Amino acid sequence: MKFLDQAKIYVKAGDGGAGAVSFRREKFIEFGGPDGGDGGRGGDVWVECAEGLNTLIDYRYQQHFKARIGVHGMGRNRTGASGEDMVLKVPVGTQILDEDGETLIADLTEIGQKVLLARGGNGGFGNAQFTSSTNRAPRRANPGLPGEERWVWLRLKLIADAGLVGLPNAGKSTFLAATTAAKPKIADYPFTTLHPGLGVVRIDGREFVLADIPGLIEGAHEGAGIGDRFLGHIERCRVLLHLVEGTSEHAGKAYKTVRNELEAYGAGLVEKPEIVALSKADALDPDTLKKQVDRLRRACGKKPLVLSAVSGEGVETALRLLLDEVGALAREEKRREEPVRPWQP
Repeated sequence: MKFLDQAKIYVKAGDGGAGAVSFRREKFIEFGGPDGGDGGRGGDVWVECAEGLNTLIDYRYQQHFKARIGVHGMGRNRTGASGEDMVLKVPVGTQILDEDGETLIADLTEIGQKVLLARGGNGGFGNAQFTSSTNRAPRRANPGLPGEERWVWLRLKLIADAGLVGLPNAGKSTFLAATTAAKPKIADYPFTTLHPGLGVVRIDGREFVLADIPGLIEGAHEGAGIGDRFLGHIERCRVLLHLVEGTSEHAGKAYKTVRNELEAYGAGLVEKPEIVALSKADALDPDTLKKQVDRLRRACGKKPLVLSAVSGEGVETALRLLLDEVGALAREEKRREEPVRPWQP
């Protein structure tokens, strides 16, 4: 299945049905009169957060969605049937933005959340509604009101506990494959990862979700390389694991390049807790390893981890640090959400 995290769609609610102009003409009934029914209401367009979806690929091949119109009113005071609603299913983490791509309409983060995108038009009144003491036989009825219509953007931001960041070829996909059941593409050239990936890490009887995004290069916020489009997928992560390639020319400069791109992107990424690790340690001799660790320590201001996803060195340590950080932040968030109980003697 292809991964699609952004789509622009057009939604149109159903128009209301028109009211009817009708009069009773029944044999042996002395008094007739208007009996035109009202039109039915047009269907609404809803967006619902559904389980089992992880991409917006359904909206790649169909961009126009229209709810059913209301049925017109009929004689004998029969009201037209309402149009059927249309419900669009989206994965957890989908944001709905207005046509300008900036105004947030809704952020769907829980299964079952439902948002009204376009309201259907009301049905028109039939001529029976216009009967009065001075107008006993009205010959007019209202047309139905048009349903709302709009263009919106659907933007998916993966919900994960921890996120992997780093330059291309830093070993992020190898780390994801070594620690989860995910099977990302792995190769010895940059930009092997073209789409974000998710995996579930299980360690010490606990688990958390780990996200891998395509690598960043200098100028990514200006569109260089794949750009910073996929950074939105780690906005919701509680903690970041920053992998710096040990075989790079200068580990400190590589670290600062990515940090500069995170800062240019904004959205609070540089404020997130960060665990820094020097990857591909199995490919370095002791002297080079020591030199790269010193460079990275000076750049990030703390002692980095040393790991190799191939040999397994330092992997469990990194996972336990991530798990501890995720658990601590989750407890802090829960504590903030708990209501403050008033003091009682």
